[in-house]
Amino acid sequence: MTELNFLLLPIISDRLTTTSPSPSFSSHSSSSSSLLSFTNQRRRQQQQRHKPVSIRMEQYSRSKNRKDKVVVILGATGAGKSRLSVDLATRFPSEIINSDKIQVYDGLEITTNQITLPERRGVPHHLLGQINPDDGELTAAEFRSVASNVVSEITSREKLPIIAGGSNSFVHALLAERFDPKIDPFGSGSGLISRDLRYECCIIWVDVSEIVLYDYLVKRVDEMMDSGMLKELAEFYDPVKSGLNRFGIRKAIGVPEFDGYFKAYPPEKEESEKKKWDRLRKAAYDKAVEDIKENTWTLAKRQGRKIEKLKNAGWEIKRVDATASFRAVMSSSEKWREVWEEQVLEPSVKIVKRLLVQD
Repeated sequence: MTELNFLLLPIISDRLTTTSPSPSFSSHSSSSSSLLSFTNQRRRQQQQRHKPVSIRMEQYSRSKNRKDKVVVILGATGAGKSRLSVDLATRFPSEIINSDKIQVYDGLEITTNQITLPERRGVPHHLLGQINPDDGELTAAEFRSVASNVVSEITSREKLPIIAGGSNSFVHALLAERFDPKIDPFGSGSGLISRDLRYECCIIWVDVSEIVLYDYLVKRVDEMMDSGMLKELAEFYDPVKSGLNRFGIRKAIGVPEFDGYFKAYPPEKEESEKKKWDRLRKAAYDKAVEDIKENTWTLAKRQGRKIEKLKNAGWEIKRVDATASFRAVMSSSEKWREVWEEQVLEPSVKIVKRLLVQD
């Protein structure tokens, strides 16, 4: 893989997911301690592990007269949320909280396009790859509780929490002053999205034109397959679990698409080379890959619609246009980073500075 693809494809995107929850990995001890009670409770509820469970909401302590400041980065899958969060964290003393439903789980790093340790550039990441997939599915209410504690811990260290991820239901759960876990805020009807927020936020929407983003996502899936995604999925495949209701990480785009393939062509210890496959096997593989691309695009469009709903509900969301930098990437231009910094990073830095200077 070229340097351009290595740097940009994994970082500029944020996880191929369907409509599922997910916690992510953090090497920082604070988020680990916040998840300890959650993990212990899940293990005491093994008989219900395939069902979302509720945990008591922790009272998040903040001053009655002053809200904690947080930065929130929204965008469709692949739009650059992870890259921007790390770029901002190198400009301001910050720690990042993952808000991607699938990335919260441990495993499938290639399939879920999880940001690697080198790509994090030493910035602490929380709720990223932390939850055992067998412990059940993290609900929006549980994310609200755990992530609130992490925000409190980060601010206690006099650092800026940056929330980044593509699961807008998790973002709403964390930020909304009015939150009812029984209501889908993005469902049909008005007044479901809370306009009042629990934090003093600057919300940045990293947007890319649909034509450019579609081409990029198609290329990204091909890069992921070339990077070992088939082998990773083959090792993850379980013929028993593949027939059960999907929850947690099993909702990740790539898992259901290849379950049918592996059912017809069970994974082998030594996967045969593609050039030795017969015509039917090659067609089944191509179909699974095309389904991944189509479902990824469907997800990206759905995420964009939800962000529009948040904006229409009264959330103050600042849009930055990353289209030109993505065009540069797709044309293999070495100037993509310069374009990214000029049109995405620097405008975002100004937005964050305005938040920090407010009383």
